[in-house]
Amino acid sequence: MYCIILTNTYIFASSSIKRIKMINIENNKAQMRKGVLELCILAVLAEGDAYPSEIIARLKETKLLIVEGTLYPLLTRLKNDGVLSYRWEESSSGPPRKYYKLTEEGNAFLKELNTSWQELVETVSKTTKNINS
Repeated sequence: MYCIILTNTYIFASSSIKRIKMINIENNKAQMRKGVLELCILAVLAEGDAYPSEIIARLKETKLLIVEGTLYPLLTRLKNDGVLSYRWEESSSGPPRKYYKLTEEGNAFLKELNTSWQELVETVSKTTKNINS
């Protein structure tokens, strides 16, 4: 017999009350967010060119939190893959800013990612439809 106790942060599961295994829910949530981060960044850039601080702010508005240390390597990889390009633009409030934009290849890639995402959402929704019943 299993005993499962749900809290905001942890699930406690055990085959007996004496042995309890803790699973950190926040870690799982972070892994799910990482899985869709690339799609979300490209979706932001599909709305128009943006510099990293703008991307972070726009994602924060949707409650998808990201830090510069995560964003910059991702932007660099996407640029190296030909999905993004960038331009330097002078700023009235400091050093020049690097604005990123989707390339033609990036637009096609975003459409493919979005299709895959929609299929995944549909599949997961079908699989989990009875969880709260």
